[in-house]
Formats: sequence, C-alpha cells, structure tokens
Amino acid sequence: MLTTEQKKNIVAEFGAEFGKGEKDSGNAAVQVALLTHNINGLKEHFNKHIHDYHSNRGLLKMIGQRKALLKYVQKKNADQYQSLIKKLGLRK
Repeated sequence: MLTTEQKKNIVAEFGAEFGKGEKDSGNAAVQVALLTHNINGLKEHFNKHIHDYHSNRGLLKMIGQRKALLKYVQKKNADQYQSLIKKLGLRK
C-alpha cells in the first residue's frame, strides 16, 4: 500500500512528464504508474502469504485495469506509451 507522500511523489513525477501538471492525478499515465507501484508492493506480501487468494484476486483486477489503461495510452499517443513502459520497466 502506498502512503500519501509516495502517491504525491509519483503524481508529481509522472504528472509533470506525461500530464498537464504536477497535480494531474487523473491522467492515464499517472494512473498506470500508481497501479504499477501498488502491484510491485504486493510482491512482498505474496512472498510471505502464499495462500492469500482473496488478495490475489484484487491483484489480478489491478493488473487488468493497468492493462486497459496502457492500451488506451498506446492508442492515443504511441510515443508516450513507449516512454512510459520504458520508465516503469514493464516490457522487456
């Protein structure tokens, strides 16, 4: 789970680069960044709690939401999509 300070930092970083400003938290690229950091944070939880199937469902929903947002960003602006996945380290 991200703290409020971490969310502000992510929104400021990605909002300034991909959005309209440092407080643009509604931008799809910013939402993808927030979801990615939440998903990466859950990795530690699942290393400790292997049989937590209820949280696993939430993780899969977040992954699906991120996938839909990435598809939207790719459709609207391919250059922004490439720089976003490179910055977040999503595709290899």
